[in-house]
Amino acid sequence: MEYHDKEFCLEVWGDLACFTRPELKVERVSYDVITPSAARAIFDAIFWKEAIRWEVTKIEVLNPIKWTSIRRNEVGKVANPKSTCIYIEEHRQQRNTLLLKDVHYRISAKLIFIPLSQRKNQKREGGADENPGKYYGMFERRARKGQCFNQPYLGTRECSAYFKLVDENTSTLKSPISETKDLGLMLYDMDFSNLKNIMPMFYRPIMEKGVIHVPPLNSEEILR
Repeated sequence: MEYHDKEFCLEVWGDLACFTRPELKVERVSYDVITPSAARAIFDAIFWKEAIRWEVTKIEVLNPIKWTSIRRNEVGKVANPKSTCIYIEEHRQQRNTLLLKDVHYRISAKLIFIPLSQRKNQKREGGADENPGKYYGMFERRARKGQCFNQPYLGTRECSAYFKLVDENTSTLKSPISETKDLGLMLYDMDFSNLKNIMPMFYRPIMEKGVIHVPPLNSEEILR
């Protein structure tokens, strides 16, 4: 059976955002715009099932790119499952963070239905019903009502994201910014195909008059 993916669109905004560059180890520095992985995570926060996956197709930057910096305390140690606690005072670190402020994006993403034969867990969700239309309807209802499984965020959990569904028949949409820029090498997403060796994937986005077209997962533009 052949299934057709459906594309949805969200407007996403927030006071602060930090899409951390992985190559900078000491200080946190954000990319200029939201990454595809951070955009996908917002859709996942609203609606996720084992029978679907999200693939971001387009990012429109609606507010000018503006920066601010803060200094904050972080814990320089990862909790060990065998230990009972971390003594914060012994591992406290002060770090500078260069982040974005007053961000506003319009993000398009495809809801891709995964047939039962291709799922890692072969159990059917919702009995024998394999119609992807039910998932389209579930996402649309949740997004329209502002419902989510967990609070979406813009790169880090401290940076809460707010969203609304963009209807297909909406005639008055805010225009993207006029800036055109080569954004350099950017994190695309993480490759979870081998859970014992999760690897990052990168791509080179070009923002043309505020619009970034995101290549599909199987594109040759994706660097692994």
